[in-house]
Amino acid sequence: MNIFRLAGDMTHLISILVLLLKIYATKSCSGISLKTQELYALVFLARYLDLFTDFISLYNSAMKIVFILSSLAIVWCMRMHPIIKRSYDKVVDTFRHYFLVLGCFVLALLIHEKFTVQEVFWAFSIYLEAVAILPQLVLLQRSGNVDNLAAQYVFFLGAYRAFYILNWIYRYFTEPYFRRWIACVSGLVQTALYADFFYYYFISWKNNSKLQLPA
Repeated sequence: MNIFRLAGDMTHLISILVLLLKIYATKSCSGISLKTQELYALVFLARYLDLFTDFISLYNSAMKIVFILSSLAIVWCMRMHPIIKRSYDKVVDTFRHYFLVLGCFVLALLIHEKFTVQEVFWAFSIYLEAVAILPQLVLLQRSGNVDNLAAQYVFFLGAYRAFYILNWIYRYFTEPYFRRWIACVSGLVQTALYADFFYYYFISWKNNSKLQLPA
């Protein structure tokens, strides 16, 4: 494992911890898209099917389990927790995310590295992760003002993917048989979707003001 991969994993983990902190400390999921959280839960469930077939390392397996369980816990809280679910704004979170699921699954059937169940679901998870943030970004734009913890969550989520791009570049030059082009292209698309958010996040940080996104 290289430093970029480790930094990516840690920022991803931090993003989840920030979100869990927001939900449990404030007893509110205001500003958080349930649609995005459901998409991420589906991403992890589809990607980590190899938990049942391949063992790489204790670290690898532990991180996979953490991502699966935490994403399911967040979805459960937003849907079922008697207090937290009251703060979920269905009126704003209206992105039709099932179109993303359908489109990414069809794409995975057409473009994959190997036509096996595990590889098709891996490709599906990569494509879906690239666009899973869209409902969240749309919700933040519609809300206008973004609370600090929600902004930190999205920032760390975007930073995680940026570090993974550096990881892929490093592996391309150091591993002779590295050919994960599906992940690389999807990662570039995913990072590009954060560009607008990062710009306004930097402006708010520079001016020491609350993050505001244009509607």
